[in-house]
Amino acid sequence: MAFAATTACRPSLLLSPRARGQPPSSSSPPRALLCTPSTSAFRGAVTAAPPALLTAPRRRAASTGIVCGKVSKGSVPPSFTLKDQDGKTVSLSKFKGKPVVVYFYPADETPGCTKQACAFRDSYEKFKKAGAEVIGISGDDAASHKAFAKKYRLPFTLLSDEGNRVRKEWGVPSDLFGTLPGRQTYVLDKKGVVQYIYNNQFQPEKHIGETLKILQSI
Repeated sequence: MAFAATTACRPSLLLSPRARGQPPSSSSPPRALLCTPSTSAFRGAVTAAPPALLTAPRRRAASTGIVCGKVSKGSVPPSFTLKDQDGKTVSLSKFKGKPVVVYFYPADETPGCTKQACAFRDSYEKFKKAGAEVIGISGDDAASHKAFAKKYRLPFTLLSDEGNRVRKEWGVPSDLFGTLPGRQTYVLDKKGVVQYIYNNQFQPEKHIGETLKILQSI
C-alpha cells in the first residue's frame, strides 16, 4: 500500500503522546513539540523541538566600524581623504565652492573603465568650462592609478580607495550579484550637495553625457 507524502502542519503546541487522555500534572508539564513540514510516508509525524531552538538567544551582527548608508539626491555625502595617483593626500572638502563629478569605477585597465576614463578625458575641456572637477575612485593603489593615468593621458584626479571603504560609506551598489564593484557617478553642486546620481555598468561612456547635461543646469 502506498502512502502519500505530506507537508501538512498542525498547531505548533501539541501534547506529547503520554499526556493525551491524562489530566494535567503540575509535576509533569506537557512537552512543547515543534511541528515541522514532514516528507514522511505517514501523516501526522511530529518532530520535537531541540532545547537550543527554544531557548537560544539571537546573536547580534558584529560591527565592522563602517556606516553604510546610501547617498541620495539632495544629501551631503560623507567626506573622504584618499591618496591620488601621485601619492598626495586629497580631501573632498578641498573642492568645495565648485561643482564636482565623483565617479566610482570597478578597476584600472579593464575595457569598460578604460573607455569611461578616456571619454572623461576627451570631454575634459567641457567639464573645465562648466567649472567642475572630475574625480575617479576605485580600489586600485596609487601606483596602478599612476600607470593608468600616464598610459591614457588622463588629466583628472584618480583616488585610491583600497579596501573600498569610501565606496561602502557612500553605498555604491555592486553589480552581477555582488561580484563586481558598481559603476556610479555623482554630481555635487558648489555647496557639496548631490544633484544627480547615474548608474550604468555596461554603457560607461553614457556617464559623461549625462553628467555634462546636469552641470549645465546647476
